[in-house]
Amino acid sequence: MKFLKIASLTSDQLAAAVELDQLALGGLWTLDGYKRELDSPNSDLLVLENLGEEGLGAKGGGRGQEESEAQEQRLETGGWNSQPTSPESSTLPLLGIACLWAILEEAHITILAVHPGYQRQGLGQILLWALLQSAWKRGLEWATLEVRVSNQAAIALYQKFGFSEVGRRRRYYQDTGEDALILWHNGLQRPEFQQTLKIWQSQILDRLCQSGWSLPVTDESLYPTRKIP
Repeated sequence: MKFLKIASLTSDQLAAAVELDQLALGGLWTLDGYKRELDSPNSDLLVLENLGEEGLGAKGGGRGQEESEAQEQRLETGGWNSQPTSPESSTLPLLGIACLWAILEEAHITILAVHPGYQRQGLGQILLWALLQSAWKRGLEWATLEVRVSNQAAIALYQKFGFSEVGRRRRYYQDTGEDALILWHNGLQRPEFQQTLKIWQSQILDRLCQSGWSLPVTDESLYPTRKIP
């Protein structure tokens, strides 16, 4: 069994986040972009950490400066982009990344990505759950996002978690000219939504277990204290 941890991105993990962004999103955000998110009080930037089979690093609270410098060096020399890492041969520090912006009463989901070598294992589900949990904690009323019309796997994931299509942005993606669907989930502050989060959490933990992952329920990210500004 391999252990996972959901946590807020730290400055020591910036280089690893950019590496993952390049692999999973083609370089959507730069290093400076991630730094700005760290400094913004209206941004929740979460990462999914791979702690390995023994949960190594769980007590240390991060990879440390030496590993961060190694990540930066790989960025300069091509890193995972030039020689993709095999999931069977190594342990990656970051498997996923997710971000939302709190805008008035809205949670705008800007990033949700999983390392290509670790997809279809429930990791995207737990990241989306964590974002919705974060939006609920902040007291936000609804969540929204854009997704490529061709990304049927992502659309199915969002629909599974209660999102519905409310519009379309024509030629939204500059690289291909592809349209974006606008998806929406309201009712985040309804009394029943807290129970829905608990149900989803149980289902996702079961899915992770089937894929050989464990996210300990004692992790503070699963049972946070609610804070409404």
